[in-house]
Amino acid sequence: MKYTLLIAILLLGVMTSCVPHKDMLYLQDKSTANDSLQLMVESQKPYRVQINDILSIRIKVLDQDNVSIFNPIADEANLNASSSERAYYDGFTVDTHGNIRIPVLGEVNVLGRTTEEIQGLLEQQLLEEQFKETANIFITVKLSGLRYTTLGEVGSTGSKVLFQERVNIFEAIANSGDIPVIGDRQHVQIIRQYPQGQEIHEIDLTDKNVMQSPYYYIQPNDMIYVRPLKQKAWGTGTSGKEVLTSVVAVFSLVTTTLLLINRF
Repeated sequence: MKYTLLIAILLLGVMTSCVPHKDMLYLQDKSTANDSLQLMVESQKPYRVQINDILSIRIKVLDQDNVSIFNPIADEANLNASSSERAYYDGFTVDTHGNIRIPVLGEVNVLGRTTEEIQGLLEQQLLEEQFKETANIFITVKLSGLRYTTLGEVGSTGSKVLFQERVNIFEAIANSGDIPVIGDRQHVQIIRQYPQGQEIHEIDLTDKNVMQSPYYYIQPNDMIYVRPLKQKAWGTGTSGKEVLTSVVAVFSLVTTTLLLINRF
């Protein structure tokens, strides 16, 4: 009877302490019974520029000498710097008032505008103040990389920069070393900046419907937080093998102690 009770406790510890297989799988079909995984991915709304964003602006005309003042000149120090460092020094940072400072044009308010809208605004101002239609002016405005931060249970925490137009949550996490077994994939938090402040959104990466979430694509300055599962706090292991090893070790220690006590 005594051994039966100990075996039952051992099995219960194994079953309750290890991380269930379903909690480690991404994009599960939780809502429907069919086998199709085809879903409409949430269409990403155009990003609107915020404070502290860094913009890369390039201006081209028929005679490039006329726009050399607008385009940054790469010096030797910048050539040896990383892409993100060059973007910081050569780019146009949006200040706390939502403005960028451009040679000749001065301060231009870009807060809340898309990059396409900023292109049109700059083209209009340059045509009015500096050039004529015959100059064939061409302007490109891009974000100088998509910067985000990962926290908690991910392979590599800290700030990352991806030089892409759009990045989904899986790409961002994969770029940070993925979520280990002990990370909570069902309650991933995205801390996003808005003009009125920060808001926290939560998504479930184990549900395929995450692709329909408005937070499926990350935005510049997002913070992604992955919480640890309860199993980490318990410290009994993440797999059945690890839990079994821990329980057997404790069981052996208790048994040995009891035998020594009984001998004396």
